[in-house]
Amino acid sequence: MFIPFLAPGHMVPMVDIARLFAAAGGRDIRVTILTTTTNARRISSAIDRDSLSGRRISLLTLAFPFKEAGLPEGCENLLSAPTPEINFKLFHGIELLQPEMIDLVRTHRPDCLVTDYLYPWSADVSAELGIPRLAFSGSGFFNLCIADSIEANNPHAQISSESEEFVVPGIPNRVTLTRSQLPDIVKGEAKLSRFFDKLKQAERRSYGVIVNTFHYLEAEYADHYRRVTGLKAWQLGPVSLFINRNFDDKINRGGKSDVNAENCLNWLDSMKPNSVLYICLGSLTRFSKAQISEISRALEESSHPFIWVLAKILKPNQWWLPEGFENRVKQSGKGLIIRGWAPQMAILEHASIGGFVTHCGWNSIMEGVCAGVPMVTWPIFAEQFYNEKLVTQVMKFGVSVGNEVWSVWATEELPLIRGERLRSAVEVVMGGGVEAAEMRRKAVELGKEAKRAVGEGGTSSDELKGLLEEIRGCKSKRRGVEHVA
Repeated sequence: MFIPFLAPGHMVPMVDIARLFAAAGGRDIRVTILTTTTNARRISSAIDRDSLSGRRISLLTLAFPFKEAGLPEGCENLLSAPTPEINFKLFHGIELLQPEMIDLVRTHRPDCLVTDYLYPWSADVSAELGIPRLAFSGSGFFNLCIADSIEANNPHAQISSESEEFVVPGIPNRVTLTRSQLPDIVKGEAKLSRFFDKLKQAERRSYGVIVNTFHYLEAEYADHYRRVTGLKAWQLGPVSLFINRNFDDKINRGGKSDVNAENCLNWLDSMKPNSVLYICLGSLTRFSKAQISEISRALEESSHPFIWVLAKILKPNQWWLPEGFENRVKQSGKGLIIRGWAPQMAILEHASIGGFVTHCGWNSIMEGVCAGVPMVTWPIFAEQFYNEKLVTQVMKFGVSVGNEVWSVWATEELPLIRGERLRSAVEVVMGGGVEAAEMRRKAVELGKEAKRAVGEGGTSSDELKGLLEEIRGCKSKRRGVEHVA
């Protein structure tokens, strides 16, 4: 049984992994995904296609407690929580779901429980039932290793200013951060610290950890994580590439696209190879009017055609595009603007895409890696600044736009990134110089290795087979004990 967290960055890859289990497991593995009614609608088309093809996979739904949480009907994931106040109520609603989720797990008695890191209670119920709990991390091993190092060593404590760099100790590569780039939790918000302590304790009590990554990208960090934690851990990615092989899966990964994908791809067909810039700064990002204006100016003044995705979480009167910008772009044929959910996987794979401006969410990084596209990094919150360092300091297939301040909600208060800085970063990645060529070479090589990892005999393919065998072994061992008892 899989229980994903109710946020796109968590749910999308975890559903892909559930589908992978069903695809690779044969007739002796049956997969159930437990989620709420509205969230089930976002993924039902892919699950239905899998089921019709003979895979043993299904959805188990439960009603979200809107009234009890003080939420409007239909608000049951972070995409539908446009303000901090609604977001906090949503988390309260998720807490209210816990008893019913536990009851359903007890009733269905799965042989293995795969749950998001953010559900620490699942470690208790799996122990009660005597079944393995696999914790799913929505990020990579690089992030997990940095987070563990900072928690253990507190290297930022002796730093005199928010902007002074420090070296993250005890990890395989030299990685630098500043205090201003650290999440609030790291800087000591007590209530959050207690919650994350629970997550850490539940992680350590799990059978192991599943991560959406692959050997070539994070081998050193996977080994480091196993060594430091003593936990089993599996690299099963890139999951987007592993399971989404046909056109419908690619254009609707994570939900139905809010734009006609074929029209979008036809427009890309008219462009030269590696000429188009793709800009998507996350489904939960809220920029100020001034920042959107700067991005618009940079795109209009740039020599590159573009596709720009604006987050659906914003209300129409908050998109704040400069007057006349959209009409000018449309009439000139220079760009496309998508409001809402984009067919990102299909867009990035297109030969005309030459660069990706990303918020460094792990799903986006993995999709960009699969496509072999160099990146302009613009992290904002969560673990995104950590992810950025993997791109810019370790693997070196991208360049930073220069944002230095972490902020979960107050994105309107972030320092303004001027259009000139964005345009300059784009030119570094998409220009004709030696640096751009080297970044593209590294990105293309990563894309090739990602495909090898999920192919027959690839590292991720073999790890998936090994994990399924372990789950079967746990089931047989438990039944043997029950028979003896």
